[in-house]
Amino acid sequence: MAAAQGAGSSSAGPPGAPVSVPGHSSSTAVVVWEWQDEFGWWRPYRGDVCSFIEQGFQASQQKGRRSGSGLVSSSISLGHADAGLAPYVIDIPSLMQFRQDTGTMRAVRRHLFPRDSAAEQGIVWEWQNDERGWFPYEMNVCVFLEQAHASSHQRVDLGPFGYNYEVDLVAQVQTNKTTRFCRSVRRRVDKPYPVTAALAPLHTGSGCSCQQCWLNGGTGPITTRYRHSMINFPNSSAAPQVSGRTTSVSSSGVGFVPYNKPALSGARSAPRLNAQSSWALPQAGGAVGPSAGLSASNGVSTLNLPVKMSKPSKLNQALAAAPTDPEAVVKRYLEEVKGTPADEDCIICMEKLASPSGYSDACECRTIKPDMVGRLTNCQHSFHMLCVLAMYSNGNKDGSLQCPSCKTIYGEKTGTQPKGKMEVSTFPQSLPGHRDCGTIQIVYHISRGIQGPEHPNPGMPYTARGFPRYCYLPDNEKGRKVLELLKVAWNRRLIFTVGTSSTTGESNTVVWNEIHHKTEMDTNLSGHGYPDPNYLDNVLAELAAQGVTEDCLRK
Repeated sequence: MAAAQGAGSSSAGPPGAPVSVPGHSSSTAVVVWEWQDEFGWWRPYRGDVCSFIEQGFQASQQKGRRSGSGLVSSSISLGHADAGLAPYVIDIPSLMQFRQDTGTMRAVRRHLFPRDSAAEQGIVWEWQNDERGWFPYEMNVCVFLEQAHASSHQRVDLGPFGYNYEVDLVAQVQTNKTTRFCRSVRRRVDKPYPVTAALAPLHTGSGCSCQQCWLNGGTGPITTRYRHSMINFPNSSAAPQVSGRTTSVSSSGVGFVPYNKPALSGARSAPRLNAQSSWALPQAGGAVGPSAGLSASNGVSTLNLPVKMSKPSKLNQALAAAPTDPEAVVKRYLEEVKGTPADEDCIICMEKLASPSGYSDACECRTIKPDMVGRLTNCQHSFHMLCVLAMYSNGNKDGSLQCPSCKTIYGEKTGTQPKGKMEVSTFPQSLPGHRDCGTIQIVYHISRGIQGPEHPNPGMPYTARGFPRYCYLPDNEKGRKVLELLKVAWNRRLIFTVGTSSTTGESNTVVWNEIHHKTEMDTNLSGHGYPDPNYLDNVLAELAAQGVTEDCLRK
């Protein structure tokens, strides 16, 4: 679904602005949990998964009420609801979904809907992508479309939701109001969503920072995300313009940052690029061969100078130096807690720390017993050591650990990116929003191949769609800093991974790995281009979340 923006049209539709929370007092309501993909779209979990999440959420609330502390620190392992979601854990206080094997974090939100809405009936409206796969609209759009369908409206405008589309419910076609590009839509009946108690009167209108909006309609600590338009920002005097996926703004006027950013000031700047260079994952021979000339999308051609690897790469050094035996890794970063552990849950298995690990039946170990509790040496968070062993064994097994609670990284985190080549060049043309400097162009080359032991399906082929991929940075001090850190991320195999495309639904294919890139120069209609004033700060935060910081440049 293209993220095109524009002003609303005068198409006919149901009266009233769409809201996802009913405006009247009610004893019960339908609850829908949704997660946010890398493009900023909200995607509802299935009804049965929502039921499981809601049970865990209500249990957390009950514990909080008993202790008088509100929401207690707890998490929900989605693998108990669906085996295919085994790597995913939802942290309740922060409303974030965490993937244990990759460290990927995504916002989640909880919305309440009236009992007579599409959600209770399990009705989902979906749009068709370019590869003929079907993807659901966010649930408040589904409810809106179903209301219009039940009222026999022929055409509705999705402008009030921030989408530049109108939908013909009779022809089942979605039309972009600017480009007139059309996509098919459909109405599908799935499992109904769960009913829950509405303990307090609900109100309508824009979301605020009260506890009710935070729990029932928000995304945790992110109060509001104006994803599609900068027209209605609170306290904003800026002229209307198109925002990208990383330029979302909260009610405080501060740009949305997906992670807590470390301090980036005062550190050594990356050296200025004086020539084009080619960065490649190490091949069997240990050196990178000459690369062909690069033809840029803007018609500028430059010659790429290969970088000779005179010694083993940092990736190979890390893999050789780090203990990759699972038991050794766990014992390296956790110290065993002697005596009676704290009266709290292990957020991996959700059992009490004083009880045996919930993974004792699935994970056996000679030296780590089910009742052993360990504390991570830096952040001091405690877990069953057997649970950490199971988490590590289910991941990349690269000798590093990431705390499931605070996401602190222990060791040097590496990924599962297939072999390929990273090329860098510069040219004088400026990017919108960066008129005072030229442009850095990055080209990623990855070819199809066979999955290795670190991939989801070892021995099976994987595809590599859309390569080479062209990406752009401003050639200024901060842009060059980002470039140097991207080189580190590339050598650590963190830029791409093999998985399922959230855009096309294709499995066993090369996909981006949570470090956003700008793939367009002259427009930001899709959220993948410029201008985007917050992009460089946000990508620095995303790199830091993967353990790639300016400290890496000093080594």
